[in-house]
Amino acid sequence: MGGPLNLGPTPGARFRDRCHAVILAGGSGVRFWPRSRIARPKQLLAPLGGGTLLRQTFDRISAVVPRERVWVLTSRHLVAAVADELPELAARQIVGEPVAKSTAPAIALATALVLREDQDAVVGVFPSDHHIRDGAAYTDLVRTALRAALCGDLIVLGIPPSRPDTGFGYIEFAKKPGPGVAGPIRVARFREKPGLDQAREFLASGRFYWNSGQFFWQASVIRDEFRSYLPNTWSIANRIATASAADAEQRLVDTYGGCDSISVDRAVLERSARVAGFAAPDIGWSDLGSWEALHALLPKDRHGNCCRSPASAVDSTENYIDVPERRTVLLGVRGLVVVETDDALLVCRREDAQRLGEVTEALAAAGATKLL
Repeated sequence: MGGPLNLGPTPGARFRDRCHAVILAGGSGVRFWPRSRIARPKQLLAPLGGGTLLRQTFDRISAVVPRERVWVLTSRHLVAAVADELPELAARQIVGEPVAKSTAPAIALATALVLREDQDAVVGVFPSDHHIRDGAAYTDLVRTALRAALCGDLIVLGIPPSRPDTGFGYIEFAKKPGPGVAGPIRVARFREKPGLDQAREFLASGRFYWNSGQFFWQASVIRDEFRSYLPNTWSIANRIATASAADAEQRLVDTYGGCDSISVDRAVLERSARVAGFAAPDIGWSDLGSWEALHALLPKDRHGNCCRSPASAVDSTENYIDVPERRTVLLGVRGLVVVETDDALLVCRREDAQRLGEVTEALAAAGATKLL
């Protein structure tokens, strides 16, 4: 179970023509509430400036994979917004899930669609809401991972942990890797989000890396794994993908809800004996999972305050302020998030920013659906 794998001969120039990318863009991004809403979730925002997170993801991937082989799986109500954001894509390349069923059904459907067009396809799967600082190093890593998938393994991308974080799932390598090694190493197992003490043990061991949610495999290989571990979902996905153009949309609406609601990690990767992983070099990765993560990436004053709108911070440190329509004055506070939109104001401790799902649940229970 240990040691770098033999990647075999380097593929020729035509390898690029076999590469496909699947971008998962259906999440709601509740931890960026009140900026992120159901109609405009995190992947369609530009929290760091520049293009939206979806646009930046697409641009990075397009450096490796031909644009005509990029597929976006999103929520049904976001199809038009995604099409506006990515006008390069044909309508058939943007698929709207009629109901959220986690990552396994989305990936199964994308796999079936890819195989309909290319039986020899090699596929990369990418979340749509991550930040990468070093784009050149990242695209080199993606190319390497796609080539590694030719060996028939399911390749995962591990990020070297910089802290004992309890908000990430972890992959455990069979041996201690060095970040950025030339070949993938066997993955011993996946570990769910740990408690703080266990996260510290993971960090100290050197064998545990954050699971970035990025995967690389041959479409035929992941198809066979779906057939073994999630046959009902694969059967539904394949029936949708092989329907005639006239029937495909209605079949999607009628049958997709019958898929198992489960992540691809739990459904396949945690059970498969074919999983290997890359220990990524320092590419400046962030999943931008909360206001806390955004605070860490943006410029701050000498007291650690990140002020994205006019603010005066008196005896106040380590705060995140985004109140565009008025000046915010802080006095004697530390580690707050203050974000205002035209219909809502959020004030919370940065350390509690991961809990915003509880806020949206409370709003839904109160019938305040306009705020979701």
